[in-house]
Amino acid sequence: MNRTFPGSWVVLILLAIALPAKAGDVLDRIVATVNSHIILQSDWQDEMRYEALVNGRSADQFSAGDSKAALDHLIDQELLREQMGSSGFTHANDEQVGKRIQDIRKQHPDAQSDAAWLALMGRYGLTAEEIRSRVALQLDLEGLVDARLRPNVSIDSKSIESYYNQELLPKLRQQGTEDTPLAQVTPQIKELLTQQKMNQMLVAWLQDLRSGSEIRTTQGSPEAGVELR
Repeated sequence: MNRTFPGSWVVLILLAIALPAKAGDVLDRIVATVNSHIILQSDWQDEMRYEALVNGRSADQFSAGDSKAALDHLIDQELLREQMGSSGFTHANDEQVGKRIQDIRKQHPDAQSDAAWLALMGRYGLTAEEIRSRVALQLDLEGLVDARLRPNVSIDSKSIESYYNQELLPKLRQQGTEDTPLAQVTPQIKELLTQQKMNQMLVAWLQDLRSGSEIRTTQGSPEAGVELR
């Protein structure tokens, strides 16, 4: 989780540590700052573990590009989280969070029992509370983006028909599936096109947020950064 430390944040970090560190011990490293927030090496590593779990990958399969993408994701999350304070929307409830976690579990057929799921989380270095917190944040950010961008999207019937003729019908015929009437799939096509448009708008929004923010990152891998001792 990202942390905010106004003023001499290094001193506050040290005061927040319950047990004194031995001289020379590295407690954590700063890998990025987003306005008044810092992102630690541990945040970066946890993000990669979580993304690996969600995508059914091994955490040690991450390339340098994957690592950079995970850090970019954390920065984007922080930028969007800052927007939550000025936006009135309903946070994700326990039922929604639980359902999303169940969706993640379904991607791991060998971890459907509670004991197996607990063991799987342990192999990824994550706890149930950490996963729940990340899922809740992701749902909140999705809600923010939806509330902000969806009202500005308009999909006309011509676009729906064009997608139906140029994209859907060729796929159905390639699969040997009987053609589905346009009227039957219009709602699904409209939502798909809406999501595509919102994704484009989100990229532009994040670019604007980045250009208006003070963002600094260290170079290198999750093992690089400013040391906190």
